[in-house]
Amino acid sequence: MKIKVLANDGISQAGIDLLSQNNYEVITDNVEQEKLIDYINENNISCLLVRSATKVRKDIIDTCKELKLIGRGGVGMDNIDVDYAKEKGLHVINTPAASSHSVAELVFSHLFSCVRFLHDSNRNMPLDGDSNFKTLKKNYSKGKELKGKTMGIIGFGRIGQETAKIALGIGMNVLYTDKFVGKTQINLNLANDKKISFDLESSDMTELLKNSDFVSLHVPAQKSYVIGKNEFNLMKTGAGLINAARGGVVDEKSLIESLDSGKLAFAGVDTFENEPKPSVKLLMHPKVSLTPHIGAATNEAQDRIGIELANQIMTLVKE
Repeated sequence: MKIKVLANDGISQAGIDLLSQNNYEVITDNVEQEKLIDYINENNISCLLVRSATKVRKDIIDTCKELKLIGRGGVGMDNIDVDYAKEKGLHVINTPAASSHSVAELVFSHLFSCVRFLHDSNRNMPLDGDSNFKTLKKNYSKGKELKGKTMGIIGFGRIGQETAKIALGIGMNVLYTDKFVGKTQINLNLANDKKISFDLESSDMTELLKNSDFVSLHVPAQKSYVIGKNEFNLMKTGAGLINAARGGVVDEKSLIESLDSGKLAFAGVDTFENEPKPSVKLLMHPKVSLTPHIGAATNEAQDRIGIELANQIMTLVKE
């Protein structure tokens, strides 16, 4: 009998194909949270794969006796009771490296957009471009280049380091702060097999905030804000903030106040405090570039995630 894998929040076709070729049955039904326990038990599911939407708490772990593995397609594991699952003998896996570059590219999508006002011009050109072209041209003619500016990165794990690589590659200076990463070397693999290395050393948070033109967060979910009113006050006037990490690491009320006062020039936001119902004030703010938590959502990253999950399943859960 085939081992059944429920990918409740989806999995790439590459992952499905690899598992199917090795005698695993992959089910991609999207089961509602409150019906999940019954579904898992009725269908003899051995492996449950989730992303950020589905929560795997003690009730599922205790009640679904056939479950052998819980997998998270991505980095953060805050929607899974990881320690409890391991205590009960379940394998818990994730794919920490697969989406790092995709998230880093999204950071710079927001950053490039904001320094040239694309997030705002794309709202206003369809409305007034034919009747008010000269005024819009004047409004959006004070953009900035990223080259030569300083990028401050809070959290220097895989995604933070991928973000640093892009920053260094376009000629930016990089500061970072991380409790677990002191001195480190960043290796850039450029086109035509060209390679270059940079030696970097961690700064403290205050130094980073005071000296960065742009700040990007790459930390896991926290119990309290990483960036709040005090941190905004330390930042340069006219700086920009990007959050493609987790909702709740930035105090959104203080963020809006900082944007309104002119302390911050802009923010790029991919993750929100109240997902899936973000603050309307934040969504409507003209100085905010917005995406709906899509940092890892590229075709390439999803294929890497699916294949990595499949390989780990085939290693850990066998007939």
